[in-house]
Amino acid sequence: MRFYLVRHGVAVDRIDGDIKNDFQRPLTPDGRHESELVASGLKKLGVKPDVLITSPLVRARQTCEVFAEVLNYKNEPLICEALAPGGSISDIYKMAKVYQSANEYMFFGHEPDMMRFAQTLLWSSPELEIPFKKSGVCRIDVADIPPTMPGVLKWFITPKIAKLAARS
Repeated sequence: MRFYLVRHGVAVDRIDGDIKNDFQRPLTPDGRHESELVASGLKKLGVKPDVLITSPLVRARQTCEVFAEVLNYKNEPLICEALAPGGSISDIYKMAKVYQSANEYMFFGHEPDMMRFAQTLLWSSPELEIPFKKSGVCRIDVADIPPTMPGVLKWFITPKIAKLAARS
């Protein structure tokens, strides 16, 4: 199975006006554009997720929507409370297990949680740092859910890499 871990795009910094708390912070126009570039790069790589699972926070949901549009994903993305900051990885596994017939899962979340998720999938120690830039994506292949053996890190794409690829 292929797991794609995606950090949300660049969101507004300020909490004021209609934005009352961190949960409600939306993507900036640059954040949306950067997410589109990265998703377009994944499309060129042939990525076709069977299921999209996102944090309930606005910026992650909006990033998920951008990826869904670019990747021509036709189903409704799933909301997973465990992908919110501080969520439980075992609860993410429970959500994913419901869709065991899927081969490609795409998860949208936050830092440092996406790094912890990657570390857990790879059975690595906290010393292995995989810092996710905003709109960054890594692919980790696993045999089962939860993994009964270490996953394999196949690649990691930052927005900067996606921008360079888009130029060529």
